[in-house]
Amino acid sequence: MGLEGVRVLLVEDESLIAMSVEDMLYDLGCTLAATAASVDEAMEKVVEGGFDFALLDINLRGREVFPVADLLAERGVPFAFASGYGAAGLPPEFRDRAVVSKPFKMNDLSVALSAALDRKA
Repeated sequence: MGLEGVRVLLVEDESLIAMSVEDMLYDLGCTLAATAASVDEAMEKVVEGGFDFALLDINLRGREVFPVADLLAERGVPFAFASGYGAAGLPPEFRDRAVVSKPFKMNDLSVALSAALDRKA
């Protein structure tokens, strides 16, 4: 599946990382539909909808993002995690989800997006 026009919810609490990822998403042909920097804000964005995929930083200001992942899974929205620690620390129910390692590389982001979107198809 191509990534052109894919609308992304970016959940990241570090603004410099968010800006870097936003640039990569644009380079991949994606549209940044919304951003969130906290679990509560991300939950609101998920309820609002309007995106095709979500990229979730695992640790947001000391809170784990897993309630957001649960809500996305319930709604059938594809997502991937972002972490400096890889898949370590993911709960068993999410170990089959794509993880993009920090620092981000555009190819890794592209592969994770494609895998998550293909999983839904």
